Amino acid sequence: MIIQSELDNNEVKNQIIEEAMRTILSELGEDVTREGLLDTPKRVAKMYREVFQGIGIDPETALTTTFAEDYDGVVTVKDITFYTFCEHHIIPFFGKAHIGYIPNGRVVGLSKFARLVELTAQRPQVQERMTTQIANAIETVLQPKGVIVTLEAEHLCMCARGIKKPGTKTVTTIKKGLFAKEVSLCEEFERSISRN
Repeated sequence: MIIQSELDNNEVKNQIIEEAMRTILSELGEDVTREGLLDTPKRVAKMYREVFQGIGIDPETALTTTFAEDYDGVVTVKDITFYTFCEHHIIPFFGKAHIGYIPNGRVVGLSKFARLVELTAQRPQVQERMTTQIANAIETVLQPKGVIVTLEAEHLCMCARGIKKPGTKTVTTIKKGLFAKEVSLCEEFERSISRN
């Protein structure tokens, strides 16, 4: 249940974001009173509140429901789409996350991995930290025999500004437990995520 003070606090925060956006647009030379921009500060505030709603929430909370299961193979969940914002320029980067783990007596509902990726994306991010946060949450909650996480993403800070190289992908991978020790497991994971 949302109490009135929370609603009031959110409204104040929205107004602060709106005013900041008006200032930015004005300083860029735009007429903030023209029709096309009148509601832009309000829309930007609403968008920021939505896309950054994961700030302050522990990623491990996405994995709260686990189940006892005696399974000793690799579980892979691939092609989990994500959108987040680079903390250096506050512009998007987006791509796909691939997660593999070897259970140690506990499994989690597969949709929880998508929720975990989404939750880590809902804050200003860098790809390296996001990859680590996903792997660490799985390791802490499930205590698997091994976990591997790969993110592949396109960063608009490289495509739309600066060096301007669209189509460039960045790939980050974290390996823990058996995945850090056994090359054959990593190869199995790589084969499973490369299949169409």
